[in-house]
Amino acid sequence: MRPSDLAREHGLSTQAVRNYEKSGFLPPAERTPSGYRVYTPVHASALRAFLALIPAFGHARAGQIMNSIHSGSLDEVLLAIDRGHEQLLRDRETLNSVSRAVEDLTDFEPVLEPRSIGELARRLDVTPATLRAWEEAGILVPSRERTGYRTFTAEDVRDAELAHLLRRGGYPLARIALVVSQIRTAGGTDTLATALSDWRHRLTTRGLAMLTASARLNEYLTARDA
Repeated sequence: MRPSDLAREHGLSTQAVRNYEKSGFLPPAERTPSGYRVYTPVHASALRAFLALIPAFGHARAGQIMNSIHSGSLDEVLLAIDRGHEQLLRDRETLNSVSRAVEDLTDFEPVLEPRSIGELARRLDVTPATLRAWEEAGILVPSRERTGYRTFTAEDVRDAELAHLLRRGGYPLARIALVVSQIRTAGGTDTLATALSDWRHRLTTRGLAMLTASARLNEYLTARDA
């Protein structure tokens, strides 16, 4: 098989295939007397495994797994896969926790008096510096007293609670700012429910990708042994 034969199946360039081999993601190819690479069905199986690992575990970890295979470190391969599944489990548990918390926020009770930055920080168990960072990101828009001190109304506290939940879920500040802004405009948590649904869909997609990657990896290991 030529590099173009492997590349064509996945819509890659021949240079990408050569780069994957150079990086150790594919086993070394034999060479013809004139220097051309010669690939086999084993190389094709390795490429399928590597490309299946990327959506499941990310490009960096996929590369580490393939390198560990080719260095003979099967324990490292299994450890990397175990860590990926462990992270997925933690993400699912976090999502479930956030979803339950959102249900509680549906019955949000406004605070009676505006909160200071210190009081809100203690309520969320974060630092005032964290709240200031959220303000800079556009997540929080507290009002200011004549003295310059920030005051957080009931709506501000709600926004901070939502931001705290989404940060625990791994959302970047820019994304949180967008969600909170939409909720602030709509006056409810329907937008957050959509965000959580999207998050659950991504976790499901990753879980299914892990199943596919495991199958492709097993096929490759079997082909190598044969």
